[in-house]
Amino acid sequence: MPRFKLMQKSINFGPLILLYYLSISEIDTYFENYFEILSFNIQLIIIYFWCLKRPEVFGNGHIFFAGLINDAVMGIPLGVSSISYLVTSLVATYVKNMTVNTSITTDWFTFFIAIFSSNSIFLILITNFSDIILSFTEISYNTFFTLIFFPFFWFIFNFYNSAINTGKNV
Repeated sequence: MPRFKLMQKSINFGPLILLYYLSISEIDTYFENYFEILSFNIQLIIIYFWCLKRPEVFGNGHIFFAGLINDAVMGIPLGVSSISYLVTSLVATYVKNMTVNTSITTDWFTFFIAIFSSNSIFLILITNFSDIILSFTEISYNTFFTLIFFPFFWFIFNFYNSAINTGKNV
């Protein structure tokens, strides 16, 4: 019986495990090697969706720590991704508190606000506090493709969320 509980907990915390895995790996840079402009930030999608649907899975400490890991792996100043991730979490929490029922269209629209705010803060912090040269077009492509891929991941995560919550009172 204890093995089943451990497996159930790991399934419930799958999104958190995925966030940490993506922060440790440089999976988003692999696409840039094949396609010059294809860059999207799946971490922002994960953070936004799960903070909106099941905020008990992600705490702000986990989000901040995943951002620190991502900064160390990517070689950018510590805290930049953390602040960007926390802004996304803040918008998702605000939307969750202000809406009763969400759908793909409302989530997609409010995700645009979250990602725009998050990437704007990321760009401001990188340009003002580091020597890294980052162009506005790179951030624009990243924002565009992250927005394009959001509905695809929304349906996957929604299916996963409904599968793990089957039989529970949520």
